[in-house]
Amino acid sequence: MALAFVITAPASAATLFSDDFSDGNANGWTTSGGSWSASSGAYVQTSGSASAKALAGSTSWTTVTVSAAVRPTTFGSSTSRGIGVAARAQSTSNFYALVLTPTAVQIRKGATTTLASAAFAATTGTTYTLSLSATGSSLVGSVNGTPVVSASDSSYAAGRAGLLSNYAAGTFDNVVVSDVGGPTPTSAAPTSAAPTSSTPTSRPPTSAPPTSAPPTSQPPVPTGLVGWASQAGGTTGGAGGSTVTVTTWADFRTQAQAAGARTILVSGMLAGSGTVEVTANKTIRGVGASSGLSGTTLNIEDMSPANVIIQNLNIRGVPGTDAIQIENADHIWIDHNTMWSTIESDVDFYDGMIDITHAGDYITVSWNIIRDHWKTSLVGHSDGNSGEDTGHLRITYHHNWFDRTFERSPRVRFGETVHVFNNYYTNINNNTSSYAIASTMNAGVLVEGNVFENVQQACWSASGYADSDPGRLVARDNALTNSGPCETNGSVAAVPYSYTAQNSGTVKATVTAQAGVGKI
Repeated sequence: MALAFVITAPASAATLFSDDFSDGNANGWTTSGGSWSASSGAYVQTSGSASAKALAGSTSWTTVTVSAAVRPTTFGSSTSRGIGVAARAQSTSNFYALVLTPTAVQIRKGATTTLASAAFAATTGTTYTLSLSATGSSLVGSVNGTPVVSASDSSYAAGRAGLLSNYAAGTFDNVVVSDVGGPTPTSAAPTSAAPTSSTPTSRPPTSAPPTSAPPTSQPPVPTGLVGWASQAGGTTGGAGGSTVTVTTWADFRTQAQAAGARTILVSGMLAGSGTVEVTANKTIRGVGASSGLSGTTLNIEDMSPANVIIQNLNIRGVPGTDAIQIENADHIWIDHNTMWSTIESDVDFYDGMIDITHAGDYITVSWNIIRDHWKTSLVGHSDGNSGEDTGHLRITYHHNWFDRTFERSPRVRFGETVHVFNNYYTNINNNTSSYAIASTMNAGVLVEGNVFENVQQACWSASGYADSDPGRLVARDNALTNSGPCETNGSVAAVPYSYTAQNSGTVKATVTAQAGVGKI
């Protein structure tokens, strides 16, 4: 992606500057010391015996977060050795920096004055996502999305962004400057995960649902309906109607397709074959932790509002088609389900788990576990459907656990703003094309407070994906361990609803304990 500036900031966080050096140059950067070059899609500084800096951006930036993927290749013998990012750089001598050394992560004033330090074992050849946030006199440094060190200093009120390689050599990539301040730091430094090249093997076919992680004591987290499904009248499902319990698949289909509001309690694992056309004003909820549906496509189509809630179900993927299919329907809440299929060698054996197309709108997908699936959640079915989809596809994904979902978690076309926050992504690394999130065809996606572990590529946006044009993506406070970067691009519109995003450092424990069936 070429270097980019955004002159005006929207109501939500804006990307002020970004450069991933994929255009093969470092236009806009000025350097001092060292030996700098744009090479192989990164900015490389090869001298380990110099105080080297590179600066870019505006001298008027005040409240900012500067982030970059930083990989040290050598550390020199000088006591000031270190590599990192800089904010409020007024010159090559006056700036704040977040720096990795072999034994510590530090906030520095200039190249050598340490304002704060925390123990951290940085190793050469490992990529770390470093973020330095400056808000007033407060400075917060994060490593892989977790705040680990903080300081207070008012010497520099404004300045450019920078890269620092002080008696160290290394590479820099995916530089992003946004107009958001820092999170509240924690006292513990993150541990570095050892890179791995192993690929998990597929699980054998099974008719039993995978088990959720056992509950543990957790701080309070968002409960009830949050996100887009709460807007424009909200989503109430079968509230106010009758409640029925079904114990056979045939009875379930009859009740789901009947007219009128009702709550349908699914008791036991009900296996059937074919599509169930869910009608408006329905709540479909599993009884206990062992109830659900297998071999069934739940189709929610051509209703405004649909007003459908699907909750607390074990849902087995359907060969050849979608498990939940939403088309031209709005106000839908998919919550606390456990969903899976057995990954086959033929990736087309299963289609989508939750696909939302043809201007689907006002939808929240929350607290689900989705495992062992390829084409997880497609938003917008084709590149040629902008006339129908633009202005719709407003969707929130929060507190879901995506495990071995090798693409589309989600993949978005045209929708804005698709809000992806506080989700946990694991083991999305089957091959070089595996990824978690993709924003394409000018979609606007906000990716906030998520955790990525062993993910081939966290996010695509500026590069587009497959044959689709690029989308827009803003990323905040995401933690990446042994994962490819979350590519950012442009700005997105603010979401209209109230929510509180957890710090990414707490998301893994919360989601593994509270997502899936049997937790409500």
